[in-house]
Amino acid sequence: MPHPFENEDGTYLVLLNDEHQYSLWPGSAPVPGGWRIVAGPATRAACLAHVERHWIDMRPKSLADTAAG
Repeated sequence: MPHPFENEDGTYLVLLNDEHQYSLWPGSAPVPGGWRIVAGPATRAACLAHVERHWIDMRPKSLADTAAG
C-alpha cells in the first residue's frame, strides 16, 4: 500500500493555515486543527499544481508582514 502522502492514485486536499502556508493532505485523513481546505478533493497532481500556482511567497505571513513594514 502506498504512503498516503505519495499515492499518485489517491484523492487529496490542499490545506492552508493562518500563516498562509500550504499543505497537500490525503482526502481520507481528518483535517488538522488550524488548517482549512482551499482546494480539492482532487488528484495529487491537480492539488500540487494548485499549490505551485498560489504559494508564491514561502515566508510565513507574519514574517512577510513584518518585512513589509
